[in-house]
Amino acid sequence: MKVVIQRVQHSSVTIDNKVTACIKGGLLILIGIEDTDNQEDIDWLSKKIVNLRIFDDEKGIMNHSVIDIAGDILVVSQFTLHASTKKGNRPSYIKASKPEIAIPIYEAFCKEISKQMGKPVQTGTFGADMKVELLNDGPVTILIDSKNKE
Repeated sequence: MKVVIQRVQHSSVTIDNKVTACIKGGLLILIGIEDTDNQEDIDWLSKKIVNLRIFDDEKGIMNHSVIDIAGDILVVSQFTLHASTKKGNRPSYIKASKPEIAIPIYEAFCKEISKQMGKPVQTGTFGADMKVELLNDGPVTILIDSKNKE
């Protein structure tokens, strides 16, 4: 499982010219799922994300988590995170899971993040043509791959 985590002042998802999800301050998480992802990846990654100390404390030092600041989380599926660009100029998405595998993992991930946060998270719509808007705060952008835990 690969994620791009962005600390945001606000973020939203628009589908068919209608805002379907939005948050104020917190994290936008773009998630790419592959066939080998499982509950262990979900548990490890969700715990890592909600406890990342990437929000400023009173001294301006990144020392608080999204839980500490009572922030929100918006999770958006993004199969293109598994793009392979080794050959030619057209990316291959062969490592990205098909919907029948990815959707249950995506839903379990969102459920676990919500459980860790102690409140609902906002989500995009899996497989939809989404317009994602954000105001990156910092900017702070972090990449995590659950297959590289060490």
